[in-house]
Amino acid sequence: MSHNGDQKGGETIGIVGGGLMGHGIAYLLAAAGHKVAVYEPSAELRTTLPRRLAAIGKLLDDNPALIGNIAAHDALAPAMHGATFVFEAAPEKLPLKQQLFADIEKLVAPETILASNSSAIPSTEIGRHLKHRERVLGTHFWNPPHLVPLVEVTQNEKTSAEVVRRTMDLLRDAGKVPVHVRRDVPGFVGNRLQHAMKREAIALVASGVCDAETIDTVVREGFGARTAVLGPLEQTDLVGVDLTLDIAEVLYKDLDATPGPHPFLRDKVKAGKLGMKTGEGMRKWTPEQAEAVRSRLSRFLAEQAKARRNAATR
Repeated sequence: MSHNGDQKGGETIGIVGGGLMGHGIAYLLAAAGHKVAVYEPSAELRTTLPRRLAAIGKLLDDNPALIGNIAAHDALAPAMHGATFVFEAAPEKLPLKQQLFADIEKLVAPETILASNSSAIPSTEIGRHLKHRERVLGTHFWNPPHLVPLVEVTQNEKTSAEVVRRTMDLLRDAGKVPVHVRRDVPGFVGNRLQHAMKREAIALVASGVCDAETIDTVVREGFGARTAVLGPLEQTDLVGVDLTLDIAEVLYKDLDATPGPHPFLRDKVKAGKLGMKTGEGMRKWTPEQAEAVRSRLSRFLAEQAKARRNAATR
């Protein structure tokens, strides 16, 4: 993987969207030696794109020259010109994504791979009306995409095995950890696991078992301390599948089974308690506290990313 700003004759990649996810995806693919063109209709986002890309480079101690492999466009056609891969990171609105993919299909070669970064909308629906549905799939990057290694590569009912293979190879060569999700289910794998835990966490707070701070402490200082090196099914085999069954026999019937989102969650939103951006959500936050959390996360992920890169080049 190249991180020195030198173009190594890689793929030509189109990115749809230069916002939170799109600029990070553009950066990591440019850092891998690919030529990247970003379509972003917002003049404000186009103007701030170089600054945001430079901030990633500074965080990762990269050569500033590599962002020269990234161009921004206010129209779709020039951004898609010659693209062998397209990664869509537009707002989570199905009609918008369907229209974008229909427009893209007219601009690229039939074999160009069309990937959606949607974290919620199945690529089955996004590509339902296209002529070449076999080259459509989901690539769910995790935020921030230039720092979190995982990408869920999700095939739908029409995706070809070759498209999955090519996409996973591209991402692996860019230093990511792609996983193959074989069915296009809502939430894929990661968000299903994450929200299953959030569901129980919210129910525990709502029922008065503990407060939100306690939930976060239990996760961070308990099982969360080992999840970076030990997955839940590895841990199951470590302690024994029989012990896991014994615990499940006692515990599962008592876990939250509220149909739909918990009323506690709905009430928070109704009251305008939306999290750090409003000063209160599950917990109360001053601007300084919120910034400290963001900085802590960013520093941790950047250190991990640099450590992985160093290990890969040894």
